[in-house]
Amino acid sequence: MIESAWLGLGALVVGPFTEFSFMQRALAGCLALSLSAAPMGVFLMLRRMSLMGDAMAHGILPGAALGYLYAGLSLGAMTLGGIVAGVLVAVAAGLVARSTVLKEDTSMAAFYLLSLALGVLIVSTRGSNVDLLHVLFGTVLALNDDALILLGAITSFTLLSLAILYRPLVMECLDPAFLRSVSRWSPVAHYGFLGLLVINLVAGFHALGTLMSVGLLVLPAAASRFWVREITPMLLLSSAIAMVGSASGLLISYHADLPTGPTIVLCLGVLYLLSLAFGRQGLLQLRSSRHHLKA
Repeated sequence: MIESAWLGLGALVVGPFTEFSFMQRALAGCLALSLSAAPMGVFLMLRRMSLMGDAMAHGILPGAALGYLYAGLSLGAMTLGGIVAGVLVAVAAGLVARSTVLKEDTSMAAFYLLSLALGVLIVSTRGSNVDLLHVLFGTVLALNDDALILLGAITSFTLLSLAILYRPLVMECLDPAFLRSVSRWSPVAHYGFLGLLVINLVAGFHALGTLMSVGLLVLPAAASRFWVREITPMLLLSSAIAMVGSASGLLISYHADLPTGPTIVLCLGVLYLLSLAFGRQGLLQLRSSRHHLKA
């Protein structure tokens, strides 16, 4: 009886990934994104720029929409358009913040709203409702070999770049003014980080869509913060949480016939809520510590 139960459970968990190639490609793409996007999310969180990541995720939409307008659902055209649009939005928001009375968060919010509206308008006027849904919510189950090669290349480039920029990035998270005073690496770390953020959002855009891609950045990083304090373990744990949430979302969406991108993000959200409640620095642990101090 126990053996048959384990076999049944194994068929539910492993079966979809061994039987269907589209599930294998989806899992490979999500694992690649988990290795690069989740660590980027940790630095985004430590720099207090999580909402900026959401804004830039929407900022890539008009470029991807123009790529779609020019070449249809072309991987290369939409990738190039998304990267150009994301860089332009980031640079424009920075210039406005440095040249006017507006702060960078306000200027970023203004540009991301314009970008989101323009991108939706372009796709909806020249494409079908299905195309618009693919752009907004992703097509992770439709990843082909070319998309997997792109995701793998972005992941490899991101990990190599993070290894090179690790020390200045950590210093900028802790004390950016000190880094600017003692090193020339400050602008390299800042703009290099923004560039890596853009290409990871574009990679996430192909899998989870412009509305869901930021979930792989923010939620695993936030969940890992409740378990560890040091940055290196936090980077590793965030990737592990992203992998577990992605695989769980794929399985649930397959068995329950649910949209895959939102299901993955909801699974990541459940892991975040569990970490919030039961983590070493979560609500229950803090409550227990306060009760102990009062006693």
